[in-house]
Amino acid sequence: MEDINLGARVRQFRNMRGLSLRELAARAGTTPSMLSQMENNGVNPSINTLKSLAAALQVPLFKFFQDENKEEKVIVRKGKYKIIGRPEEEVVYQLLTPDVSGMIEFCSMTVPPGQVSSEREMEHAGEEVAYVMAGAVRIYMEGKEYELGEGDCVRIPPQCPHRWENHEEEEAKVIFAITPPSF
Repeated sequence: MEDINLGARVRQFRNMRGLSLRELAARAGTTPSMLSQMENNGVNPSINTLKSLAAALQVPLFKFFQDENKEEKVIVRKGKYKIIGRPEEEVVYQLLTPDVSGMIEFCSMTVPPGQVSSEREMEHAGEEVAYVMAGAVRIYMEGKEYELGEGDCVRIPPQCPHRWENHEEEEAKVIFAITPPSF
């Protein structure tokens, strides 16, 4: 798995916006201490923290993962996927595309039994289409809940608050594609 220096990317965007640690932390709903640890690679932010930081910085989430090396990459080999978020989290997100510089991001999410993707519904600027590869999940979206089983798909409109839950006794695997926002 290729390492991504998320801390440096967060600091770069924070400095570009002229924000102090305290200002960005307040906007993103975290503490200045935690933000400092993230920027210095002392801790890896969760996907939900990254989403909050992206919103506070007014940058698309995928920008944190853009490879600064302009070398074109077209293949990702099995086992070489980039993990998004912290590896110790229960719900694991992997970037399946080589990077996020294209017109679409392709990711996977593994949700262990009894786990949720986040405590509250999150949103992002791009449209998302998800396909349940294995197991079953419940998605909470726009005040409603939907049950999805293996082979089911769902389209999530841009800016639509949503979260995932695995209420079954087996692991659920979901793959999804997200379009980047128009910036």
